[in-house]
Amino acid sequence: MKLPRFFEYYGSPLKLVETPDGGVAGWRLSDGTGGWLPAHDLIDKVLFSRDDEIFEISRDEFVWLTEQERGRKLSGDGPVFALYSTLEAIQETIRVEHRYPTPREQALIEGIRRKTFVMFEEQLQQAGDPGADPTVGSQPS
Repeated sequence: MKLPRFFEYYGSPLKLVETPDGGVAGWRLSDGTGGWLPAHDLIDKVLFSRDDEIFEISRDEFVWLTEQERGRKLSGDGPVFALYSTLEAIQETIRVEHRYPTPREQALIEGIRRKTFVMFEEQLQQAGDPGADPTVGSQPS
């Protein structure tokens, strides 16, 4: 099995990664902290279930979903949260104007989400979160 693999599990980002001994570990986004919770018990479910609420997604979709959830559910100070505020302002303008984002806005949103993903993951890694991996956000799909 090729790893990492990325999933949307009941609206929440979940990733499967290779362990140092060649096994598989599952990590699910924590709504409370934005960090990663062990989800090893969900590995078989996401791989073999035919549930309508479990989807395999691309790396880019995983980064997007993770940052969408973090930006919506977390608050704080510092550069990451300033970028989340910038994203919210751009998206609010689009909503108020009842339109789709322009190609330039879409590229800006994607770029900011990728940047915030890497920044947040680096902070998690420095704090000792074993599921954190900033390289996921810097690699192409």
